[in-house]
Amino acid sequence: AGMAARLSVLPSPRCLFDEPVQIRVAGLQPQQAVTLRASLVDESGELFQSHALYRAGSSGELDLSRSPALGGSYLGVEPMGLLWALRSKTPYKRLAKRNVLTPFCVDLEVYEGHGDTSRLLGKCTNERWFLGEGVKRISVREGRLRATLFLPPGPGPFPGLIDLYGSGGGLIEYRASLLASRGFVTLALAYMSFEDIPAMPKILELSYFEEAVNFLRKQQQVKDTGIGVLGLSKGGDLALSMATFLPGIKAAVSISGSSFNSFIPLKGDGFTIPVHPYDLGRVKISDESGIVDFSDVLDDHMDPATWDCRIPVERSLAKFLFLSGLDDMNWKSDLYCQDAVQRLQQHGREAEFYSYAGAGHLLEPPYLPLCKVSIHRVLGMLVHWGGQWREHAKAQEDAWRRIQAFFWQHL
Repeated sequence: AGMAARLSVLPSPRCLFDEPVQIRVAGLQPQQAVTLRASLVDESGELFQSHALYRAGSSGELDLSRSPALGGSYLGVEPMGLLWALRSKTPYKRLAKRNVLTPFCVDLEVYEGHGDTSRLLGKCTNERWFLGEGVKRISVREGRLRATLFLPPGPGPFPGLIDLYGSGGGLIEYRASLLASRGFVTLALAYMSFEDIPAMPKILELSYFEEAVNFLRKQQQVKDTGIGVLGLSKGGDLALSMATFLPGIKAAVSISGSSFNSFIPLKGDGFTIPVHPYDLGRVKISDESGIVDFSDVLDDHMDPATWDCRIPVERSLAKFLFLSGLDDMNWKSDLYCQDAVQRLQQHGREAEFYSYAGAGHLLEPPYLPLCKVSIHRVLGMLVHWGGQWREHAKAQEDAWRRIQAFFWQHL
């Protein structure tokens, strides 16, 4: 009551997290100066906020897909800027969804004037979900598997995907649940630091990942033409190993990964791929903030002495997609991707490769805001991930489209 302006989110205030929306304000004065603010409280109670200064058009309307922001968290025409520019009030927090059965609620408010948030003119809430209508979430504890299966609605058959996150461990579901909402049967798989799986396993067994592939292949709704695998960071080299050593993997996507085995030996059937040599003495720690830069810890991947740690991707019959950010401050992922692509091309294998200027290590589904620095859950240190706000946001949108198109094409 008594609100002067109508704030609306179109086509609907309720949507999937990866969907763009149109944010509009009606009922302002012509040319009126206003501040828009977005607020989101995550599941641990952490507040994330962004704001931008705008001026209404001659008819007293504001449409973020057409009107430029004149200041605040971002500048220019950025229809989704209020979302991707969200920042935690406490520094170094990463926005991630723990429970995919509930949405993130983004409160949008419009205030009078620039920078002064004393007079609220209008507000509304954008409910952003990670699970589409009718998508089923099934906890999997079969044999050694620690995973969650997401099934799209309907009989299918749908392409099947295995989704792997990085060395922070845990069972991360929000990317898998979004992919299932887009028509893939997706298995989010834990392999470190979860339930009875140690934080830093002495060895990873390929047979564990094979169990996951077999489990997925026997689901009725999964197409029998082959499985896809998607991995970020440490999950990226595991995705390549699966595509190289396990039958039935048709397509693999590595995000910010490498084509050699990192940090934990990988035991296959009659062989073990050792760990790429590294020296923690080369870690750079910035004095005042204590933020850790890992990008130089690895020995030179071009030195033949390290080649027994390589994943022989050139033996694989799978199709590959590599994605990396050129502003990755954690891992020389662009260099490592180039190395993999060159080896594949020399053997006449197909590989797609996109590197994004200004993007950091953590290329996530779109509209999740950039996390430049956060605590690594296994190491317990503040780690520098890199990235520039706007460039990273654009990279995430593009990468998400490419990942889905790639899997539709090859599965």
